[in-house]
Amino acid sequence: MAVDVIQLSVFSCFHKHSSSPAPSSWKKRKRFYQDVSISQGESGLYEINLDRRKLKTPGGKLFTAPNEALAIAVATEWDAQRDTLKFYTMHLVSFINFMLLTTRHSTTLCNTALDNPTQRNEDQMINGALKFLETDTVCYRVEEPHALVELQKNEWDPVLRWIENRYDVKIGSSSSIMGPEIPEETKDTFRQHLKSYNFWSLTGLEYVITQLKSVVLSFGLIDRHLSVEQAVLLSRLEEEYQIQRWGNVEWAHDYDMYELRARTAAGVLFVHLSSETSTVKRKLMQD
Repeated sequence: MAVDVIQLSVFSCFHKHSSSPAPSSWKKRKRFYQDVSISQGESGLYEINLDRRKLKTPGGKLFTAPNEALAIAVATEWDAQRDTLKFYTMHLVSFINFMLLTTRHSTTLCNTALDNPTQRNEDQMINGALKFLETDTVCYRVEEPHALVELQKNEWDPVLRWIENRYDVKIGSSSSIMGPEIPEETKDTFRQHLKSYNFWSLTGLEYVITQLKSVVLSFGLIDRHLSVEQAVLLSRLEEEYQIQRWGNVEWAHDYDMYELRARTAAGVLFVHLSSETSTVKRKLMQD
């Protein structure tokens, strides 16, 4: 008998790209499954099974991952849920839902006349990522107060030197409202580098860039030069300075910090796992 198929809506990163609010009925949904497993379909892609029911995206497409490593990570998100499903904690699930919807509308897999504003190919995604370089957080410097000027110099300059040496490029910084003038050679170097990423990895990288508002910090994360905690702190440097000076609403600050860390970490993990080509032993699912 064929395996039952259910359609599950997942709300988190996906709904950051959607104007439709999450139905209240999904916000408090009880866990309705006992076991989580993965299986490899005939196409070679990996599927997620909740008991004996296959997971589908909000758009009705079979939920699949390109490799076993990413499938295990997603299955772990589902398995980690307790009595109540907390969709906002399932960042990897939401990434893939958004990926599958985007892919479906940008290929011949689905013939639709609806305009999809996220319909882009790899070149368009690369161009979009590089646009952030022109407004990169670590490239914009203040002229005062002196303490913040020194803080930005001490904390951001080492990261700029690292990426310039790592990729043999020139970026620089500026206190001008126009920002630094990024050489075309620098953009070409990064463009060639990004072309080595597959479509899935580019989706994760672009998400990290939008979270940190920085190509420099994002590359530092992907290349394992920075930890998530370091990158997030550097992306919030001016805000942290103001908090140290004027104080903050403690619970709000902590929530924003941890939420940004969680989203950023999920994006980095997504990039690395979607680039994974080696087979991961199923024993990991049992440990």
